[in-house]
Amino acid sequence: MNDQLLAAVSQYGAPALFGIVTIAAVGVPLPITLLLIVAGSMVSQGAMHLGWAIGLAGAGSILGDQAGYAVGRWGGPVVVTKLSALFGRRASLEAMETKAKAWGGPGIFITRWLLSPLGPWINLVSGTAGYPWPRFLFWDVLGELTGAVVYISLGWFFSDRVMALYAVLGDLSWAIAALLAAIILGYQLLAYLRRTRVR
Repeated sequence: MNDQLLAAVSQYGAPALFGIVTIAAVGVPLPITLLLIVAGSMVSQGAMHLGWAIGLAGAGSILGDQAGYAVGRWGGPVVVTKLSALFGRRASLEAMETKAKAWGGPGIFITRWLLSPLGPWINLVSGTAGYPWPRFLFWDVLGELTGAVVYISLGWFFSDRVMALYAVLGDLSWAIAALLAAIILGYQLLAYLRRTRVR
C-alpha cells in the first residue's frame, strides 16, 4: 500500500497528495506523515513546487477534517458508533467527547500534526459534542497548515534520509503521546486527592 501511494505522489505530484490526505483526514489509516516527508524530498529535487505541496496538502486535510466534523454534527452518535465499528475502533463515544471538550482548541491543533492518528476521531466527537464550528475551523486550519509546513520542510531539508527521519518522528510521536497521557493522569490523580481531602 505504501509503495502504491508513494508511486501515485511521485507520478501525479501535489494533486495526488491532496486526494490522499483528504481520504486520510476522513479516517482511512494512511501514512500521511511519510507522504508529506516524501513530498518535501520531491520539492528539494525540483519535482514538486513547495507552495503547491503545502497548499494542497493543507487544503486536503482541512477538507477531510470538515467532512468528519459534519458527520459528527449532523449524523450524531449513531453514525459515529457505526463508523468506529467500520474502522475497527469501538471507542466509548462519551469518553471521547469528554476528552474533546477538555482539550478544546489546543487539542484540535495538536491532533492535526503531532498526534495525528487521533485527528479523525476528534473531528467526529467535536461535531457530536457541539464544539462551535468557527473555533473548530480556526484550530483545524492552524494545525493542518502547521503540519504541512513542518513535515514537508523536514523532507526538504533531510531529503537524503527520508525513511530514517520517518522512523525517528514515529518514535517521537509515541513518546510525546505517552508524556501527555502521564500528565493527564497525574492531573486527574491530583484532582481526586484534593477532592478526598475536602471530604
